[in-house]
Amino acid sequence: MVSSGGPKWVKKMMSPDMSPICSGAIFQSLVRNPLVSPDVIGVSEGATVAAVALIVNRGPLVLLPVAACAGGLGTAAALYLLAWRRGIIGNRLVLVGIGVDAFLTALTLFMLVRYPIDEVSAAVLWTSGTVFDSVWEDVGRLALGLALLVPAALALMGRLRALQLGDDAARSLGVRVEPARLGLFAVAVGLVSVAVAAAGPIAFVALVVPHGARRLAGPMTTGVLVLAGLLGALLLLGADLAAQRLFAPVSLPAGVLTAVVGAPFFPVLLCRTNRSS
Repeated sequence: MVSSGGPKWVKKMMSPDMSPICSGAIFQSLVRNPLVSPDVIGVSEGATVAAVALIVNRGPLVLLPVAACAGGLGTAAALYLLAWRRGIIGNRLVLVGIGVDAFLTALTLFMLVRYPIDEVSAAVLWTSGTVFDSVWEDVGRLALGLALLVPAALALMGRLRALQLGDDAARSLGVRVEPARLGLFAVAVGLVSVAVAAAGPIAFVALVVPHGARRLAGPMTTGVLVLAGLLGALLLLGADLAAQRLFAPVSLPAGVLTAVVGAPFFPVLLCRTNRSS
């Protein structure tokens, strides 16, 4: 693909990172666990498996968002069923999700080594998470996804805040707990799936940025969700610029840099969570 028309920074500011950041913020608030994000519990990898299967089998790339959404939704459904024990507990979801993510990662690697190198080279670059050679068609698909999913997420914010108080408190406030939780799960999975379809799995930003947004603006609200999305777009823009400039003439995918920066945050967050529990 060749990028054409319009300044590149505009395309990257209309980045896919807004979607997984909003998704990560919803997941963390929904299960009341700061360690939950779509790339930790396997949702991103589920979307990746489906998209890689389409790429290596030379399927029509116009179906990439559909394949990614189907993979993400299928993984989320499996997670929900495996982690369900009279409700969803954050720690159980994290443990189940890590196992599912490991299985799906192995499945992705199997497909990458199973097919000839000329058929998987594009998929290998894509799985590292990159906005290189993004085109305006990608922006259009992302804009359509955001136009459908972000209003749905904002409309569900009241139910999300009620669920943060616990299931019993939410019921006392008139919230139908399971339909609300399933709706939030579906919206969160849809957000991360359209992002993965556009740029591959961008590592750790969905885990890190929601914490920054909450530190700046307080507990999860409609405004904090929007702020998290905007911070995610800015972070991806900065990561892409740094990946292009710091290692010139070598150009790295933005996902490599976000993984290097974000990976140390996970054990730090885990230690803080253990101390507070």
